[in-house]
Amino acid sequence: MNGETVEKIMDMALGYAPKVIMAILTLMVGFWIISKITGYLRRVMKLRGIDDTLGGFLASLASIAMKVMLLLSVAAQFGVNTTSFIAIIGALMVGIGMALNGSIGHFASGVMLMIFKPFRVGDLVTIGGGSTGVVESINAFNTTLATLDNKRIIIANSNVTGNTITNISGQGTVGVELTFGIDYNASIDQARQIILGVGEACPYVLKDPAQGVVVAELGDNSVNLATRPFCKSEHYWDTFFYMNEHVKKELDKAGISIPFPQVDVHMIQN
Repeated sequence: MNGETVEKIMDMALGYAPKVIMAILTLMVGFWIISKITGYLRRVMKLRGIDDTLGGFLASLASIAMKVMLLLSVAAQFGVNTTSFIAIIGALMVGIGMALNGSIGHFASGVMLMIFKPFRVGDLVTIGGGSTGVVESINAFNTTLATLDNKRIIIANSNVTGNTITNISGQGTVGVELTFGIDYNASIDQARQIILGVGEACPYVLKDPAQGVVVAELGDNSVNLATRPFCKSEHYWDTFFYMNEHVKKELDKAGISIPFPQVDVHMIQN
């Protein structure tokens, strides 16, 4: 190696040395700032009640995006044309997005559920008018319900957000809608007192708001009395079953029948 070659190498080293030092400093400071931002995002999402798994995943995505931007900016310092890299990354993202179109939609819906919280784990909900159960988990891509008969319903998050959500227990207390039919010959006042008495005896029914009983309908075969006792959300089904069973027993004791559809046939003889 002659002196001229050594001199050229030295000149190149001296020329690139500031850029290399600046790049190293940029990477060190950049990675430190990214770690701080990522930690801050994790704390914010935890304070907002976002699931730890989902929060960690979102923070990781943000971290990766910022690191890619940092590396591209460092490459630009050396005169590297980053346009081609950005084009390749963009094409990859489009391809991945098309391949995972449905999954991305479920994930986005899961994020919406975490942020807006139409229900929480433990709430009794009806989704789309078809699936009713207690929320077991809200995951990134699906929501799991446990039904009363111990079945597990797994619903894709996009189907959850795309349908009507009825949160039965989300307010802490809930009114249990009940209707009892009595014979037209029976006393409405007596039946009303029986239903109210069963409500007072029920260990789950709250005193406030007070239970009432009204005539909801004069049906074809019965006078329908409606009542709405309130209870704590977790006692919804306990109250529902208790009221149905004990009202029937007390009506039987009082001799008040619950009619069923029937037809009277009158024979006319000439």
